Amino acid sequence: MGKTRTYICIDLKSFYASVECRERNLDPMRTNLVVADPERTDKTICLAVSPSMKAMGVPGRCRVFEIPRGISYIMAPPRMQLYIDYSAEIYSVYLRYIAREDIHVYSIDEVFMDVTDYLSLYQATAKELCKKIMEDVLKTTGIPAAAGIGSNLYLAKIAMDITGKHTSDRIGMLDEDTYCRSLWDHRPLTDFWRIGSGISSRLEKIGIRTMRDIAHTNEDMLYRMFGIDAELLIDHAWGRETVTMEDIKTYQPKASSVSSGQVLSRDYDFKEGRMIAREMADTLCLELIAGNLLTESVTLHVGYSNRLEHRSAHGTVSLRTATDSSRQIMDAVSGLYEQIVNPHIPVRRITLTFNRVSDRDCRQYDLFYDAEEAEREYRIQKTVLEIKNRFGKNALFRGMDLQEGATTLERNRQIGGHKSGT
Repeated sequence: MGKTRTYICIDLKSFYASVECRERNLDPMRTNLVVADPERTDKTICLAVSPSMKAMGVPGRCRVFEIPRGISYIMAPPRMQLYIDYSAEIYSVYLRYIAREDIHVYSIDEVFMDVTDYLSLYQATAKELCKKIMEDVLKTTGIPAAAGIGSNLYLAKIAMDITGKHTSDRIGMLDEDTYCRSLWDHRPLTDFWRIGSGISSRLEKIGIRTMRDIAHTNEDMLYRMFGIDAELLIDHAWGRETVTMEDIKTYQPKASSVSSGQVLSRDYDFKEGRMIAREMADTLCLELIAGNLLTESVTLHVGYSNRLEHRSAHGTVSLRTATDSSRQIMDAVSGLYEQIVNPHIPVRRITLTFNRVSDRDCRQYDLFYDAEEAEREYRIQKTVLEIKNRFGKNALFRGMDLQEGATTLERNRQIGGHKSGT
């Protein structure tokens, strides 16, 4: 057997809300604050609520109208660029202790670290090192953190998500034995990493409500229910995880894609929805140019206003050859949209994916390929991208972006669908 490894998972507590508190010189642990856009309706989802509000039972991703009326709080508009800047500064703190190749950034506010080879270097236990890093983050940025320490990546995550919540220092610790002893009967199952409400409800229908139940259930039945995903479910029930930090760092996907999605601010009719799909195609084409990439097919997913009554439209179309041509791709997306979308039902959500993305330098040509025309369009798109990179995304835009209901210009001022705060 290989060397037993030690992992740390660090999560920045209510990150967006904590950043907004620190920007106001307020204590994140004692200030009632929610991050939500006041310009939207009270049905908008809070991006974060401060730890003090969580302590009062307010969920982290509730809608504004769900906050109890008796709680007074500050509403802070989201500032995504500010959160990215804080996250980058905190990452630089991690690098003071752990090398880049031993850190996996899981999200803007969460990282995994393989600290196995650092404990002897610092002459410290995993908990001492973890505490030192957390204290440095707090001293440098004012952002509090929670952490988990485990003998594999999964246990480190569970130690943080479940065990760490009940410790005074916000650090949980687990190995396979303590996991089985302390968490086998923990409920609900949705508290465990990678078990969502769908999987949980399917398990409950056959009487499985805990990790102990999963561990002692007939494996063949689980494979019939979940296919290959049952292997992960069974391993996690026993506290096992075979993936290492090295596996993550060396992983190369067999296929890649680029995608974009948006929830529209109102019901869009058929023509307006097609315009949005074309806008999204045009934007993704510039991503191809920026990455020196081509795509072989596009997939379009369109959700209607009333999702309970109308099943979403979904379809894929193959392109004649791998391309980055905005003209060809926008025409293909328009044709696919007209083919799959019901023209009589309002549209509310659109997702567009470019599939089987490959390196432009490895392209193959067909007999109908017009090299001169393709190169001319490529140079134009390259110039557009250079201008946008230098002067801003809205320095150049298409006429359709000025039509009523168009969203590109506004989305160019956002990060992740929210205001950048710049």
